[in-house]
Amino acid sequence: MMRVRTARATAFSDVSAPLRGIAFGAAGIVSVLSVVAIGRAAAGFADIPAGAKEIAVIIHIAAVLPAVPLGLYVLMTPKGDARHRMLGKVWMVLMLVTALSALFIRHINGGNFSFIHLFVPLVVVMMLRAISAARRGRIDAHKRHMVSLFLLGLLLPGLFAFVPGRLLWHWLVD
Repeated sequence: MMRVRTARATAFSDVSAPLRGIAFGAAGIVSVLSVVAIGRAAAGFADIPAGAKEIAVIIHIAAVLPAVPLGLYVLMTPKGDARHRMLGKVWMVLMLVTALSALFIRHINGGNFSFIHLFVPLVVVMMLRAISAARRGRIDAHKRHMVSLFLLGLLLPGLFAFVPGRLLWHWLVD
């Protein structure tokens, strides 16, 4: 009997099994830590410094929180249809808002940029490369850029946000 491959069966074939594990694991860790940290702060269990109430921080958090599960969903589901393109565009807007709002979050670091701000140009460059590759029909390059953007431009800085001394670390453990 011949097996027919469906779109659902091929959805995961875009991403290798080890990469899927890393993506799911890191996204889960970042999501759970973020929800717990923000929940603790919102419930009054952690102090909220005045700088954390500024609009740039609120915009940054509001954009990055849905970017994690949406990015994972887009990465792990079938590609090429209208839904993929629409959700991919929404995710890219969330990533751009996240990156650009980070430029205005310096007051927490004494008015200076921190090491995590190095991810801003990385995100913008990877976004431009991914869009360019897709428009040129270079789908393999587009996939590589998008996976890199998800892992290196979203999840890695998300994990770095929990380094001791950073705001989310403070909300998580204090």
